[in-house]
Amino acid sequence: MAEAPLRIAVISYYLPSGSKIGVGFQAHELATELVRRGHHVDMFSECPPVTGAVYGHRRIVLTGSLRTFRFATALRRVDFSSYDVVHAHGDDYWMWRRRVGMHVRTVHGSCFEEALRIHGAKERTRMVLLGFSEILASLVADRTVVVSPRTRRWVPRVDEVIPNGIDTGRFHPAPTERSGTPVVLFVGTWSGRKRGRELAAAFTAHVLPRVQDAELWMVTRDAPADPGPGIRVLGALSDAELAAVYRRAWVFCLPSSYEGFGIPYAEAMASGLPVVATPNVGARYVTDEGRAGVLTPLDDLGPTLARLLPDTARLAELSSAGLVRATEFAIEHVADQYEHLFLATPGARRAAAPRPIGGERS
Repeated sequence: MAEAPLRIAVISYYLPSGSKIGVGFQAHELATELVRRGHHVDMFSECPPVTGAVYGHRRIVLTGSLRTFRFATALRRVDFSSYDVVHAHGDDYWMWRRRVGMHVRTVHGSCFEEALRIHGAKERTRMVLLGFSEILASLVADRTVVVSPRTRRWVPRVDEVIPNGIDTGRFHPAPTERSGTPVVLFVGTWSGRKRGRELAAAFTAHVLPRVQDAELWMVTRDAPADPGPGIRVLGALSDAELAAVYRRAWVFCLPSSYEGFGIPYAEAMASGLPVVATPNVGARYVTDEGRAGVLTPLDDLGPTLARLLPDTARLAELSSAGLVRATEFAIEHVADQYEHLFLATPGARRAAAPRPIGGERS
């Protein structure tokens, strides 16, 4: 822990209580670890409180459309002057000249990069606008962090690369819990950039004919009722249930067209689960350019899985490499880096007394 506790305001529109987006999970995990170290943390979010959260929660209540943009406007009206640090995981682009010791912005990926791959003119326009907001936020903040090196290309000023963190106490290997038959695990959405539909098609066409007892388990909420033979839709799972299916599966596969980081890759590796991915920005970083996982083009995804599942030696090799790589993403290691950053500027330690601020306290 730092020499004396910091007062930290964390900004995240998303939280696990209201969204499955990875940014919200990361904001929650990091805030939890900072509180464990003795810091005072308040979360500013549009989402309701996370059950059992140990940090404070101040809800920015919004109604109507365009909430992510209006959330940023609402933050301008909040007085953060009683905090040593404001750590934003998004939507802080209007916050120039806010009175606070240090303003840190973490950019979790690039909306510009996602706009290149997203379908639909409306969503593409929204992503481009959010991309410009990311650029503005990086200029407004005192320090800008990206979660993977290649995200630098879209951000005009980057001070640090700090990866996302995972709870290695929750996600850990347990070989005795492995399924008796080969299981490929997917965590994401059936449609969109996670490409669950494409994985299901590859599994049916290439994996089942060669590994007839294989199953594809899909942790997703938007799959059809009958996605195909050998495919089980698990729906939404609790944290404990998700950790358990990681330990039971043989291979993890997330063939996203784009990930800024890809927290499920790191969770799988920490669980001793070999990772197969398409070579998006996040997968390349988390797997150390394929040294701790398998990177394959989408059109070779099925044959790659079919070759890998029966290869016990290769599975063991990938499991070992992934476990070593996953230590880089332990939440304790990530929090160390943020603590160092928060204290790197004398202005982060101020003597301002705590005072009431805007928003709903819960």
